[in-house]
Amino acid sequence: MPVRRTGYLAIYGLAAVLAAACTDQVREPGGQADRSADTLVSRDGSSVVLFLGTSLTAGLGLSVEEAYPALIQQKIDSLGWPYRVVNAGVSGETTAGGLARIDWLLQQPVAVLVLELGANDALRGQNLDSTRHRLQAIIDRTKAAHPNADIVIAGMQAPPNLGAEYTRRFRDIYPELARANRAALIPFLLEGVAGVPQLNQSDGIHPTAQGHRIMAENVWKVLEPILRRRLEQ
Repeated sequence: MPVRRTGYLAIYGLAAVLAAACTDQVREPGGQADRSADTLVSRDGSSVVLFLGTSLTAGLGLSVEEAYPALIQQKIDSLGWPYRVVNAGVSGETTAGGLARIDWLLQQPVAVLVLELGANDALRGQNLDSTRHRLQAIIDRTKAAHPNADIVIAGMQAPPNLGAEYTRRFRDIYPELARANRAALIPFLLEGVAGVPQLNQSDGIHPTAQGHRIMAENVWKVLEPILRRRLEQ
């Protein structure tokens, strides 16, 4: 399904103020955000597929099982592969927050890092050079801790109210980082979901369970060959 970029950008722009106002509320009622980084840490020694991200990865408004990282785990399990998904998504997370957490998360045997950060930086209109620097620092620390780890970068887009130049520069961060680091790229994590009302919750930003199923397919197209190759090495 092709992405409806016009609808996405309009909805995203209208919701930007609301989303930005909520980004400091990292801990949700009922511990939704806490569940990811603190409770899903792999402890059995299996190779970890680490999803470091925002509320999109945490699955805001959904159960743990409905978020796309859990759907990736289901696909892995169906193949009998020895990988454990760790969902380190936190609602409202910025690249600064991800960088502050990464060293603790890297204590695990990380085989693949799926990096989904930057959207909240854009919602806050942060300096894009700083955003890029922090994303690169996360990649560098991952490679230092786990030299053989693969990196997957999830591309995102910025709301149009920040101006054409800002949105272009933000969008370009992800393929540029992928090229510079020989990382795999998910061109747009929300492909087929953004701008489709029935696939998003009432805020127009956070996907429904069906939306997460589509996101899981977007991720799996890129991730599955990497996991398969690692097993064949």
